Amino acid sequence: MQNNSKINQLFSAWPKNVVYLTSWLKEKGYSTQLLNRYKKSNWITSLGNGAVIKNGDQPSVEGAIFALQKQAKMDIHPGGKTALVLLGKAQYLEFKRQSFVLFGNRTEKLPKWMAMHQWMEDLNYFSSTFLPMNLGMVEKEMEGFSILISGATRAMMECLYLSTNDEDLLECYEIMEGLNNLRPKQVQDMLVQCTNIKVKRLFLYLAKKVNHAWYNSLELNKIDLGSGKRKLTAHGVYIPEFRITVPKKLADG
Repeated sequence: MQNNSKINQLFSAWPKNVVYLTSWLKEKGYSTQLLNRYKKSNWITSLGNGAVIKNGDQPSVEGAIFALQKQAKMDIHPGGKTALVLLGKAQYLEFKRQSFVLFGNRTEKLPKWMAMHQWMEDLNYFSSTFLPMNLGMVEKEMEGFSILISGATRAMMECLYLSTNDEDLLECYEIMEGLNNLRPKQVQDMLVQCTNIKVKRLFLYLAKKVNHAWYNSLELNKIDLGSGKRKLTAHGVYIPEFRITVPKKLADG
């Protein structure tokens, strides 16, 4: 009776397609022996060493991130283009969702069970410290659970951080065009705390080029843009105000 009560209690609170960590379940009173019994009874299925899913569920990446954030207390989160798609800020990128962009801090790695699983999308994980981990995050409601993802300002900066070629920069410009309702105070705070010079210069250049109203509220004299020039493309146009060389197509657009 007690075991039936425990499995009922577990299942009633377990959102669909969400991964649970065995370490967390053990903290909640579900012993290894009990979990093995659940597996033999086909109530739960191992997702690899350290993680389980309800039998019949199809684990989602978001459901795995729930486990990392809420149970393992990790900072790993959807960022960059993935976060913008989840926020509805880059609808035209929807059809490109063959990859899922994740960011975490320098000390974190994807657990083996997550890295080895065959997800519907390829996972691209980046560990970085160019922004404080708790800055610019928002809660995203999923079906039956929620996770933290990068808000629009942070996600835009993450896109710029990952940009490596002309195509990336042109796509970042298209994304920036849609970010007309960012909050100036939050943008200011994030630019001040961002430690990546390329990201800050590009962000300001694109925002000014798009002519967003919030750009005019920024206190540029309080943002450290570093020294020297940054050449972001082999053959481009030099922008003296921000000391960057950008693709000609972007400068002329």
